[in-house]
Amino acid sequence: MTTSQIPAVSAKTGPTGQQVRPDRPTRAFRWAYLIPAVVLVGLWALAPAAYTLWRSFFGDEFVAPTFSGLAGYGQVLTDPAIIKSMINTVIWLIGTVIIPGGLGLAIASLTESVSWGKWPRLLIVLPYALSGTAVAVVWNFMLQENGAINDLLINVGLGGLTHAWLLSWPLNTIVMVLANSWQASGVAVILYLVGLQGIPQETIEAAALDGVAGVKRFFLIIFPQLRNTTAIVLGISLANGLKSFDFIWVLTQGGPGRSTETLALSMYWQSFVLQRPGTGAAITVILSILVVAVSVGYLQRQLKEQ
Repeated sequence: MTTSQIPAVSAKTGPTGQQVRPDRPTRAFRWAYLIPAVVLVGLWALAPAAYTLWRSFFGDEFVAPTFSGLAGYGQVLTDPAIIKSMINTVIWLIGTVIIPGGLGLAIASLTESVSWGKWPRLLIVLPYALSGTAVAVVWNFMLQENGAINDLLINVGLGGLTHAWLLSWPLNTIVMVLANSWQASGVAVILYLVGLQGIPQETIEAAALDGVAGVKRFFLIIFPQLRNTTAIVLGISLANGLKSFDFIWVLTQGGPGRSTETLALSMYWQSFVLQRPGTGAAITVILSILVVAVSVGYLQRQLKEQ
């Protein structure tokens, strides 16, 4: 149906000037457009979420599961491996917000006004076009005990710094966050470049005339005008941190000894590898609560600033 066939929705006024309710056909058309979307969202999003919440109150049996109330949550919250998984999730959340955002801002600011700036930007942006699986395979070659990083340290006379990067916690989680930032920084560079190019030159020239230069000009004049860009970068980084899965799965599969699991990986392990649907559903609900809490807090902060 083309837009010309849709009845126009216009406010009508009565004899005394007050607004009257729209005609019945117009309201019917509104519901006709709204109902399919509500049905689809209900079937594909709300129904699975409601089933997962319901399933989290039952045991791990596939057939005729027994009602266990909050016992599944108690088991999850007292499991040392799950507690470490929560800590890893927080480390990923903090690392994926601070490192890609900081690197993106620094690289975009330092290379935006120089002629050779496109080459370092290309090196940073190029990995963003790769899949997380491909990036994980590359870093797997580099982080092994006999991998490229340890070989490089030995060749430059720093053999004492060689390490089994993926074997000990929390170093393995921190190293993976840093490696993942190599890919995640690309989108931050692009967004900050767009933000920098949108800053009016008059404000920078006025600051220069007032004697404000260098780092002081950046933090007092330029950075405040990148507030909207920073909000977008933080939002994307938060989502990436909470849903981190493919990079960890390819690199360590949560090991060794489940030391690099995040909540997303624990959910997968419990639900599909260990065949514990009740425990997996409880972890899913906990992860969902964490995602909603972080998202609501972030949106409230953005709305207050606006």
